[in-house]
Amino acid sequence: MHGLGVVCGFGAGAWLGAAEAPTKLVTTGLSPFLISLGMVTGVFVGRWTLPALMKGTGFVFADLRQRPHLMVWAVLAGALWAVANTLTVFAIRDVGLSIAFPLWNANSLVGVLWGYLFFRELRGCGPSTWAKVTGGAAAIVAGAILLGYASSHGITTVSSHPVAGVSAAFGAALLWGTMYIPYRKAYLSGMNPLSFVTVFTVGEVVTVLILALTFEGGWQPLAAGIAEARPSLFWLFLGGFCWVIGDLFQQYAAKYIGIGRGIPLSNTNQLWGLAWGALVFGELSGADPATRILVLGGSAVMIAGAAAISSAAAPAGEQKARSEAVARECERYGLDSAQVEAALAGEESGPRVKQDQKTRRRVWDLLIAAAALGAFLWLGLAARRPALEMNLMAAAVLSIATLTVLGFAGYLLWKRTRFV
Repeated sequence: MHGLGVVCGFGAGAWLGAAEAPTKLVTTGLSPFLISLGMVTGVFVGRWTLPALMKGTGFVFADLRQRPHLMVWAVLAGALWAVANTLTVFAIRDVGLSIAFPLWNANSLVGVLWGYLFFRELRGCGPSTWAKVTGGAAAIVAGAILLGYASSHGITTVSSHPVAGVSAAFGAALLWGTMYIPYRKAYLSGMNPLSFVTVFTVGEVVTVLILALTFEGGWQPLAAGIAEARPSLFWLFLGGFCWVIGDLFQQYAAKYIGIGRGIPLSNTNQLWGLAWGALVFGELSGADPATRILVLGGSAVMIAGAAAISSAAAPAGEQKARSEAVARECERYGLDSAQVEAALAGEESGPRVKQDQKTRRRVWDLLIAAAALGAFLWLGLAARRPALEMNLMAAAVLSIATLTVLGFAGYLLWKRTRFV
């Protein structure tokens, strides 16, 4: 499954990068908490709509009933995501999209560490694999240092708070890296990513709502802010929906090749973030040549590090260690080890396949999709072009490229696993 996991990682990078573009609205004066709430609303709709269309809610709930202990882990992961996503908005406000992206992508280092400590990833590997992982980790750190230095030199969108922006980006990296612990725990138990993200969104919505109410001053100020921002809500909602697509690809990458490899590979989103920031929003237009070299060089170094880590395919020794981690989870929670191993191979086995009710679309699945479409139309009718300077041609080209990646990666995932 290594090749499929790599493709999913690249698909995640494209869509996670595109999803952050609407957060540029923070530069127009919108509150970071309001932006995060708008995005999470789109995320909530996406995390219920896509699983309903892809496998049906019957499949999702049957999967959850088999592994109820993982629900609390999914809610916890959603809460971590919500705080991290709010921090990214502050980072974009203070240091710009093209700078903030590579900084918070240091989450791959955190993911590698947790994968090794908790899930026996990289155990039983030879010197070559270890060299790729440690060398890639060093490259990611070096790239982050370069970009952190560049954030205080001459880019037009940088505010007077570069230290705060860099701190917010690294805080997001720590939380997002830790968020992958529940991811891997779920998939070592055989849970389907579509089931996991459905519960995941509960933690997101509750946490962001608490943050927004706390820092916006209560229900009335929050409602007033939402009403005032309605012309921009469509773009935030769309950004959240795009994030769900990227996160689903990331979930499948984590499932099939682990967090130590899947997460660095999905961090190619920094290239897409750099493209959106520099080409569409002109973030590098006022930078001097030295700053541009630092930004491009830092991004290239970080990408090289991520590529080195992701190319370290698991040898036999590590696969054995992974099987031991699976056996531990199965023993702890009374799971069927054969069924779990089949799920990790992109297959379904046993009674789960025979239950037609889990794969048949129900009326409420169509109602969920209709409600999502209605939300898009309602917000779209009130949408206005953001008060941002944008290169529309570059935006169109990047959008087409992102949709192309979706078609290719989605088709391969469906053909090989039917979204198992």
